[in-house]
Amino acid sequence: MKEVLITGGAGFTGANFANHFLDNGYKVVVFDNLSRKGSLENLDWLRQNTNAGNFVFLPGDIRFPPKQLQAVVERSDALFHFAAQVAVTTSVADPRSDFEVNALGTFNMLELVRESKGKKPVFFYSSTNKVYGGMEDIETVEGTLRYSYKNLPEGIPEDRILDFHSPYGCSKGCADQYVRDYARIYGLRTIVFRQSCIFGYRQFGIEDQGWVAWFVIAAVLKKPLTIFGNGKQVRDILFIEDLITAYEMAWNSIEKISGGVYNIGGGSSNTISLLDLLEFLNRECALPTPVTYSGWRPGDQPVYISDIRKARRKFGWYPKNEWKIGVRKLVDWVRDNRDMLAKLF
Repeated sequence: MKEVLITGGAGFTGANFANHFLDNGYKVVVFDNLSRKGSLENLDWLRQNTNAGNFVFLPGDIRFPPKQLQAVVERSDALFHFAAQVAVTTSVADPRSDFEVNALGTFNMLELVRESKGKKPVFFYSSTNKVYGGMEDIETVEGTLRYSYKNLPEGIPEDRILDFHSPYGCSKGCADQYVRDYARIYGLRTIVFRQSCIFGYRQFGIEDQGWVAWFVIAAVLKKPLTIFGNGKQVRDILFIEDLITAYEMAWNSIEKISGGVYNIGGGSSNTISLLDLLEFLNRECALPTPVTYSGWRPGDQPVYISDIRKARRKFGWYPKNEWKIGVRKLVDWVRDNRDMLAKLF
């Protein structure tokens, strides 16, 4: 039986991955400090999986990894490193904690793999498009509902110069480069995914992180929304099911692509502005919601679209869920879990 270790496994991404691997007969160890909203609910959900006998929860913090975590690493086939401080605004308010979690925490996990006397699991790192910075040199066009790139129809490629903006961008970018270099210097099997906006089930989004889920939750629960900026900001968005597939396909090709860095997002065919999503929820799902506007946030790009063609060339991955299908699935999940979400929000 294969075993996977998932840091941040009680968060949105981690819990979906843990559930997927349990469903497919893996032993799953989740390492999490349960600091995020909804993490206890996600943990309870995982414990209800029909294969929960293969599930182990290990509480702890990646800044201070406990001794027993080394033993887990040494028997694991893959380590999915999702534990992180995830919000730009939080990083601006508390840059030290942001650095300790994202940069030092990732370094700690890499060292556990490097020092392993048993297996050296494949190391997957969830990075971010924020490593490319504000990209002020790239021309954008302002339309009625959205911004767009003037000359980059496929979006930003992986060879774009790195230009970390905000403490969050710096801490995630630092970790991004450490993961890449541990493949070069120490021969570890690592993959860096520079992810765009991921959304899906069990995402307890808030205004500064997980915005697609937050818009849907606010609309269903009739909560007011605040848009920072003018709402024309564009992102390529990716449904969680497609993200899981990307990691699995990369794992299956690890001997060929180890040490690689890949943009993973919805790509040019799944771009959406904040205003687009509001219009869709109102028109398609009958979910109007009151909106107020506030100033732009530090490091908020007017438009970011991932060029995801490298992932397709190297290991055959591309998104299967068009964004409207994914949003409808999320709306259905939020409606089905309205009572639980009302207690959290």
